[in-house]
Amino acid sequence: MPNMPKFNLNWLYITLFIGLVIIWVANDKGSASKDITYTEFQEYVEKGFVTKIHGYDDNTVDVYLKPEHIKDVFQDSTRVGRNPVLLTRVPSMDKLSEYVDAQTELGNFTGKADYNNETKNYFYMFFLNILPFVFFIGLWIFLMRRMSSRGGGAGNVFNVGKSKAQLFEKGGEINVTFKDVAGLSEAKQEIEEIVEFLKQPEKYTDLGGKIPKGALLIGPPGTGKTLLAKAVAGEASVPFFSLAGSDFVEMFVGVGASRVRDLFKQAKEKAPCIVFIDEIDAIGRARGRNPSMSGNDERENTLNQLLTEMDGFGSNSGVIILAATNRVDVLDKALLRAGRFDRQIHVDLPDLNERREIFGVHLRPIKMDDNLDIDLLARQTPGFSGADIANVCNEAALIAARKEKKIVQRQDFSDAIDRIVGGLEKKTKIMTKSERKTIAIHEAGHASLSWMLEHANPLIKVTIVPRGRSLGAAWYLPEERQITTKEQMLDEMCALLGGRAAEELFVGKVSSGAMNDLERVTKQAYGMIAYLGMSDELPNLCYYNTNQEYSFNRPYSENTAELIDLEVKRMINEQYERAKRILEKHKEEHNLLAEELTLKEVIHAEDVEKIFGKRPWVSRSEEIMQLEQEAIEEKKEAEKFEKKEKKENETSSDLDQTLKQENNKDIDHSIS
Repeated sequence: MPNMPKFNLNWLYITLFIGLVIIWVANDKGSASKDITYTEFQEYVEKGFVTKIHGYDDNTVDVYLKPEHIKDVFQDSTRVGRNPVLLTRVPSMDKLSEYVDAQTELGNFTGKADYNNETKNYFYMFFLNILPFVFFIGLWIFLMRRMSSRGGGAGNVFNVGKSKAQLFEKGGEINVTFKDVAGLSEAKQEIEEIVEFLKQPEKYTDLGGKIPKGALLIGPPGTGKTLLAKAVAGEASVPFFSLAGSDFVEMFVGVGASRVRDLFKQAKEKAPCIVFIDEIDAIGRARGRNPSMSGNDERENTLNQLLTEMDGFGSNSGVIILAATNRVDVLDKALLRAGRFDRQIHVDLPDLNERREIFGVHLRPIKMDDNLDIDLLARQTPGFSGADIANVCNEAALIAARKEKKIVQRQDFSDAIDRIVGGLEKKTKIMTKSERKTIAIHEAGHASLSWMLEHANPLIKVTIVPRGRSLGAAWYLPEERQITTKEQMLDEMCALLGGRAAEELFVGKVSSGAMNDLERVTKQAYGMIAYLGMSDELPNLCYYNTNQEYSFNRPYSENTAELIDLEVKRMINEQYERAKRILEKHKEEHNLLAEELTLKEVIHAEDVEKIFGKRPWVSRSEEIMQLEQEAIEEKKEAEKFEKKEKKENETSSDLDQTLKQENNKDIDHSIS
């Protein structure tokens, strides 16, 4: 599609204004007026032109003409409307009445004449005539203000290209500091270094070093990228400009580039300073990927201007750029190169220790039970971001308040996690006995396999109470692995297929309740074969395409696609048969678990342990807990030894001091 010229909305407003004026002027329902002498008035009456006479106490008269005679009095009848008026002054109302009566008898006047006992309101007539112009002027001012408020903010249309960045000076309204950012120790270290350079530049420049021109915060949503930027604004002793990537985007042509220029102009005036651009992918997408998009040229112009300002021909010293995005894969390569964003700081999902720190931050304002185990909460929330943990703490407080409690207890946090992960509990959903039994057998199948498989995630609890869109659910404690082996993935796949396998074995027919399990298993199998090279027929091959968003071709042939499908089918069928063999072997335990689940609706890991016995394998999370506990005990022993040694040193020093004093006394006695 060829590049079409952009339409400027200013011309639409101007055209609308001119059109309204023309319509008002050319409106046939309007009225015009003309001053005439008393003699001309008598002439028009005697010729039969007049259809109505309206007199006032001040001897002024409004005279209205017959439509067919308007053009005889007014030269251009199309400009006077349908009901023009002639204005004149008579000697008196009595003489006017006598004259009208005489002309009526002669047949020259057949219209209507009336006389009011009021003075003609000239101010009202003036206001009536000027009102349309006031309306059009007010409409014009309103439209111009709307344009200026959308375009650049401050008061007239010429501010449309001004930057919309919010400036925070030292000691401003942001009170977030690095103490409020839990976890993210590596990211905080690099960000703190930038702040420290602005405070003490000579520490680095004396060694010949240069501060990075920009730092890009990369990570999933909710991990604390914007929070880190707020902490920089709270800690830095320099001006801090904050805006979003979408603030550059506007419907007017050239506004984005103009705002970039104005932003850096303000930043250079305030240098040294920091500029933070949130969600930079709004303007930083790779150029030339979608040439058919209508707004592509404007966005590319904005990006080109940003690239030029960040590392162009002109000097840009003293301005540090911070940016955040969760879509680094779509950013332009020129934006990511060294010299623009020298550092890419990855802000990943928090691990166990970081989640413990984040819970500590968000639990400060909450009145909680003294026996609350924060370590358990951290272990129960794998994969949760900082925003998710904040939501858990808030939800737990709301649940406790709903139950009229004075403090937030462990069960409230457990209910909050269940609410966020599984959805709202629906105890009122009606189910038949056969449906209830099928769901119990299905969920017992998951629980049984997760207990018997070595690499499956350890079970926390399982329920058949409907929650969200699911009719039953099981909660596990996933292991936080740095790498995952094929055997671990196959065990997880087998556990996911346990529900469908239990239905086929113990109900005799399968149901639609396993749809989510089958979807997850299929995606996992395709990932293992097509991306991770874990197939016997296609080993050590990865068909992952980093540009999948803009690619319409698969990076493999039709024969390979067919082979991938066959391998996926084979892998899933093998794990399904394996699940049935394990359930058949532990048939009695499974049935007991299903019966107890039907009776209690919710069972925990302790109940499963009573039926199956202690789990024969120690999970990685339990191993980590043991190592952490051993480290804590070693630390306590070291502290105890240090205290003992310190006490002994103090005792020996006191003894030496006592001996020294006694020796001094002996010397004094001998001298005396």
